[in-house]
Amino acid sequence: MTVIIAKEPPRQPKVLALLAQSDAYMAALYPSESNHLLDVSALEKPEVKFFTARHHNDIVGCAALVESGDGTGEIKRMFVDPASRGLSIGKKLLACLEEEALALGLSALRLETGIHQPEALGLYRAFGFVERGPFGSYALDPLSLFMEKRLR
Repeated sequence: MTVIIAKEPPRQPKVLALLAQSDAYMAALYPSESNHLLDVSALEKPEVKFFTARHHNDIVGCAALVESGDGTGEIKRMFVDPASRGLSIGKKLLACLEEEALALGLSALRLETGIHQPEALGLYRAFGFVERGPFGSYALDPLSLFMEKRLR
């Protein structure tokens, strides 16, 4: 069965469980001041497009695109259940976010990620993201990498 990426509400039990799994993973890697996670209420705001990845109808991944208000978008809460890795779910989520950003007329996608996530960094670089300085309300953090991909 294929992986299906779709826009869905974040407030559903399987998504909440996935977000809790993501939170625990990030807390094991970084101190709280270096984790910039959006909670479910922030994911429900109108400027946020939230996507799930389903495999055999189970939610196994998620990602959000936040319109920043300056013509760019930020990728937040991208996470794939470790048991479902290897199915190209991260690639499919990123492709969907980029398609959504283009449809919204955004000029760039940005993200903040941690330095201790080599798989995520490799995926972002393979998708054309390059390192840049902090953006928005982020401050320089030795545990963070800031990346951007120009769309037009």
